[in-house]
Amino acid sequence: MATISGIPARRSALRLIDAVLRRGETLEQAENAAFGDLEGSADRALARAIASETLRWLTDLDTLIDSATKKRLPDDAKVRSVLRMMLVQTLRLGTPAHAVIATGLGLLSAGPRRLAHGVFSTLTKRDTALPQAPTMPEPVAMRWGDRAIQIAPGLVDPPEVDLALKQPGESGTRALDMGGTTLAPGHVRLPRGTPIEQLPSYGEGAWWVQDLAAQIPPRLLGPGEGRRALDLCAAPGGKTLALAAAGWHVTALDMNGRRLQRLRQNRRRTGLEAEIVKANALTYVPAKRFDAILLDAPCTATGTCRRHPDVLHRIGQRQIAELVELQRELIARAIGWMEPGCVLVYAVCSLEKEEGEDQAAWIDATFDLKPVPVTAQELPAGIEPTPAGHVRTHPGMLADKGGLDGFFIARWEKP
Repeated sequence: MATISGIPARRSALRLIDAVLRRGETLEQAENAAFGDLEGSADRALARAIASETLRWLTDLDTLIDSATKKRLPDDAKVRSVLRMMLVQTLRLGTPAHAVIATGLGLLSAGPRRLAHGVFSTLTKRDTALPQAPTMPEPVAMRWGDRAIQIAPGLVDPPEVDLALKQPGESGTRALDMGGTTLAPGHVRLPRGTPIEQLPSYGEGAWWVQDLAAQIPPRLLGPGEGRRALDLCAAPGGKTLALAAAGWHVTALDMNGRRLQRLRQNRRRTGLEAEIVKANALTYVPAKRFDAILLDAPCTATGTCRRHPDVLHRIGQRQIAELVELQRELIARAIGWMEPGCVLVYAVCSLEKEEGEDQAAWIDATFDLKPVPVTAQELPAGIEPTPAGHVRTHPGMLADKGGLDGFFIARWEKP
């Protein structure tokens, strides 16, 4: 029997969702196995979109499904995941109902197929709709508290494309030429789905892809003026490029060879200079003095939830606690290399207090460093430092302009 057109992409989407919810994998980690029988890039993109939107709206999709069943379906039941996918295609992706039914029911055997058809029909007849913003999974809502309500509007859609410019003074011109907008000097925002490598200016090397929030940490070190900076945990390299463009002599350290390759590629394309070192920061011994250290530490990455909605379902207290310990080891290493006058910027793309505010308090209590408060003038318009002089961004900020990732950033100087 011939396979109904579109079923392989839906089957791959189902595998992606299963890998995240059952095994705690990231969508990126799961793609190779999930896409095994897909031939074209269009099918891969469709599978990825279905899985991402399902995970983005999972709590609300489950609420709808539960409203149409007499007995609650198990969380890990295949029919529940298929129904989630069917609903998200109808409510978010604009897929025609006949295609949703044919490709969704084709993933199920006889009994579950009848159940899914009945539930889907019941919900579509009700003129069902999703809320204005996604509802957070209960563990996430408990961790984030009142902030969850503020963050949710920033998760409605995947993010647009942010570029960091080698020459900040070109922001207005570049934005106009590319059909984008600018929210800060050195920043251009382009529409979602812009094919980056096909942009006419790609070969010029005048910019690289980097979220607006991720552009903040290197800016807080100011102009390099030939001084030395260490970018710890540097790959894939956006902050290294930003420091080099600002006149720093940069040493970029990371232990991930594949991600460092991306840095090398962007370094060649942009023509910027940086020393790249493949090493474990926990055993690395610097051979020279640095005037500044940027530690963008490994973290839960919950701040990237608008582009990686799987983090809302994979991360819990165990992962947070493990990463807090690793971050403290890295912080202690970095501080041990600081000479008087050296500046440290600590950053994480996390929305977890333990990885941000609590780590800053630990640094203040443990080490002889002088906090250097961040000022409003150093930040993009619409973002204010916290009363403690730190930076805390989240996806709900600047939501009317497309939002930004969640980051915590703080700065100190060695007396």
